[in-house]
Amino acid sequence: MEKRIYNFSAGPAVLPEPVLKEAQEQLFTLPGVGMSILEISHRSKKFDEIIANAKKDMADLLGVPDEYAILFLQGGASLQFSMVPMNLMPPVNKADYIVTGTWSQKAVKEAKRVGTVNISATTETENFKRIPAQSELKLDPEAAYVHFTSNNTIFGTQWMSEPEAGNVPLICDASSDIRHKPLDIRKYGLIYAGAQKNIGPSGVVLVIVRKDLLERSQSTLHTMLNYKIQAENDSLYNTPNTFGIYIISLVGKYLKGLGGLEAMYKMNKDKAGLLYDCIDNSGGYFRGHAEKGARSLMNITFNLPSEELEKKLISEATKAGFDGLKGHRSVGGLRASIYNAFPRQGVADLVDFMNTFMKNNG
Repeated sequence: MEKRIYNFSAGPAVLPEPVLKEAQEQLFTLPGVGMSILEISHRSKKFDEIIANAKKDMADLLGVPDEYAILFLQGGASLQFSMVPMNLMPPVNKADYIVTGTWSQKAVKEAKRVGTVNISATTETENFKRIPAQSELKLDPEAAYVHFTSNNTIFGTQWMSEPEAGNVPLICDASSDIRHKPLDIRKYGLIYAGAQKNIGPSGVVLVIVRKDLLERSQSTLHTMLNYKIQAENDSLYNTPNTFGIYIISLVGKYLKGLGGLEAMYKMNKDKAGLLYDCIDNSGGYFRGHAEKGARSLMNITFNLPSEELEKKLISEATKAGFDGLKGHRSVGGLRASIYNAFPRQGVADLVDFMNTFMKNNG
């Protein structure tokens, strides 16, 4: 297939076309190296340059202060569900978790293997259609940290601002909305994010951790699971995902060329607005799952009047070049994931398709 289709997948997700083309051009041999990125040593001067650029662009885009370490690790966000409590929960051995979807539930499961987990708030009884209000949070001032998931891919909800945790370190799984807008990093103790949404390809996980928290990492931890050791070795204790970090460096350069995260945020709000307007103006034909005050800019979830119509739309959409629209089984219906790299024209074309489908199947 020569023509690229629109990829609405929740992840691995769409990458910027200029990045794909640059990687394609350099895949056989990196300029001035004579080898592919797939072949060079992670101890080489060229890779030192690549990972340094990836870190610098990450710091520049997110405004990461010097008192934070930037790590590129492996095992995805799922391993971070374990690494966070293993490194940061002792010696208090208790932490607060705000549960807003499947991924925060999985994080709770792993944290319980380490210590006591307090569910400070959850919207599970409402099928996670909203985000808890600050007044609903029951936080322990003596907790080791407060954990939340900033964007919920399955249910299409997103925190509009961070929960207030007082003096307790705030930990965030930002896998599905990292770099979609500017952040105040100083509000966080640690942020982690799987790369395959807004950072780069799968196989790398970003960890941004306040350096003073590294002292909580105990020497008894397994080496590869120890944040302090990973930071001391600049994410190079073992062979990292060199190709993944290379693509991350290209995506960072691409984002800076667009004007940074302020410009990206403006584009993301515009793209999501097109689709939400279509849903809201359909007279109830399309029904969003998330409450309006909690709607995600990254993952838009919605239903049709019947499951039969949903299947028909997905089938016809796939044939028309719109891939990955089937919703997760927890919600059903459809899900359009429109991360940073997803083109505005793709959203506009989907809206036209949906309006035509509604007209023909109303």
